[in-house]
Amino acid sequence: MQKAIVIGSNGYLGRHLADYLQQHNYAAALYDLQEKSLLPDQPYARLDISNAADFNQLDAAIDYIFFMAGLTGTGAGFDRHEDFVRVNETGLLNLLQWMRKTGCRARIIYPSTRLIYKGVKDYALKESDVKETKTIYALNKLAAENLLWMYHNAFDLNYTIFRICVPYGNVFGGGFSYGTVGFFISQAQQQGAITIFGDGSIRRTFTHVSDIAAAMVASIQLSETENEIYNIGGENLSLRQAAQLVADKFGVQIKLVDWPKLALRLESDDTVFDDSKLRNAIGYNYRHNLAGWLKSWE
Repeated sequence: MQKAIVIGSNGYLGRHLADYLQQHNYAAALYDLQEKSLLPDQPYARLDISNAADFNQLDAAIDYIFFMAGLTGTGAGFDRHEDFVRVNETGLLNLLQWMRKTGCRARIIYPSTRLIYKGVKDYALKESDVKETKTIYALNKLAAENLLWMYHNAFDLNYTIFRICVPYGNVFGGGFSYGTVGFFISQAQQQGAITIFGDGSIRRTFTHVSDIAAAMVASIQLSETENEIYNIGGENLSLRQAAQLVADKFGVQIKLVDWPKLALRLESDDTVFDDSKLRNAIGYNYRHNLAGWLKSWE
């Protein structure tokens, strides 16, 4: 049985990934900042990634480290820049240094973001396309990608990076959604309407969280995916289309409002992913779409 560590197992992606690993017969040890795990049936311990000494509790004789911990946010990083750098960059460096010290040769699995790309209208972004970081968080993620390459180049530590656009969904109950779709659902339930900045024509790739977990785990079985970067694909929708699906589900209206000044400066154009590199590597077929998930959502 292959052994894995999930760091950040109480977070949205980490929790789903940990559950998926358990369902597919991986021995997974879970770690996060909180005292208790949200998945109490798996081994768990508290770990603060910003404290280098906390990594000494890890077992170096493992196959994979899923590094899912970190701070997220768009404008929040400007007000908390020290926290964002300490957690999102130094936290990863603490893991890499622990691996150097212990001789751990696990493959690191790292989730990156659409926010490192320069958005382009009516174009599907490839992994090699132009990068642009408009927020501290985006800069953290691009820096982390480069750190992984540096430590591979210098010390033969291996990794696989997955860039994720807009995740949604939940296998633990309908209320645990995330990001854009979660925001739409919250507005529909609590305010009786969904608000969209601008005309809602900006497009994104929407990916169910189960497809994200499945694609990650399928990829790491192949040696040729070591030290590679992959876009995870899904469904190409405009924000207006996605909001309309949620609005129809809850019987509410959509309101179009002007962009706040800062939000407009930080927003990108379309970020739609070309995932042909990943599909060619693993032949993955996505199993979910937003309309189907909302139909089954209770």
